[in-house]
Formats: sequence, structure tokens, C-alpha cells
Amino acid sequence: MTETKQLTEKNITRLASVRALILFDGVCGLCNKFVQFVLNHDSQAKFHFASLQSDLAKELLGRHGADPTLLKTVYFIRNPGTAEERLYSKSAAALRIFGELEGPSKLLKAFLIVPAPLRNVGYDLVAAVRYKIFGKSDTCPLPKASDRERFLDV
Repeated sequence: MTETKQLTEKNITRLASVRALILFDGVCGLCNKFVQFVLNHDSQAKFHFASLQSDLAKELLGRHGADPTLLKTVYFIRNPGTAEERLYSKSAAALRIFGELEGPSKLLKAFLIVPAPLRNVGYDLVAAVRYKIFGKSDTCPLPKASDRERFLDV
């Protein structure tokens, strides 16, 4: 983690109890389906969410030298806002997220043994056509009231 970029007080407060944060493209149909899948398979409410278009995402990604304007990846941040903060992207993020969910999708974590460059070829192919296949919204959809507290940029 790059120690030179500090979080704003507002975002430090937002992240105080968050241990697993997913940053996703809020206007991408596939990304929103992925978020719904996570919500449906995370009964312990481990995961919190923020869109890549949010100020929080820009701040967190900037700490790691990642470009927040590149929307072709999902990010998973373990222990955001702490000294143990760790950023994962692309297939590493998705597989680690699946690995913490309930149900058979948990088994997908085994694909982490495949070298990242090989995994990411498939990831990048899907990312390149996701808007064409799954669509794109003009704005980020609002979460259900019961899930709203898990979205940090609403």
C-alpha cells in the first residue's frame, strides 16, 4: 500500500467496520449481476460495495497507483483503510470473492493456481464485450433498502 496517500476523514469513517470491499463498474449489467450474486450468497454480510465511479473508489485505488478511470476490472480490497489493506484486481479479485461465498461457487477459488496472466486473458475477453452482451445503464442502480447499508457510495 502506498502510505503517502491518506484517506479523507469521511472515508476513514465509512471504512471503519469494513473488512471486504468490492469496487465494481456501477453502470455495467454484468457487474451489477455479479454484485447481486454476491449479495445472494453472502448471508454473513462480509462484503461491502462501492462503484468505481465513486469518490471512495478513486481515493482507494489512488493509494495503490491504480487508474480509477479504467472500468474493465472488478477490485477486491481486503481490510480497506488499515495497514493490512490489500488490493486484488481482475480474476484474482473475482476468484477470491467467490472463495468467500456460500455454495458451490466457493470452489472457483481453486483456479487461483492457474497463473494470473492466463486467467486474465479470459477475464479481459469478457470485459471487452460485457456492455454488448449484458448492457449498460445510464446510472448506477440503487440497491434494495435491505442492502443499502452495505453500499458505501449511496
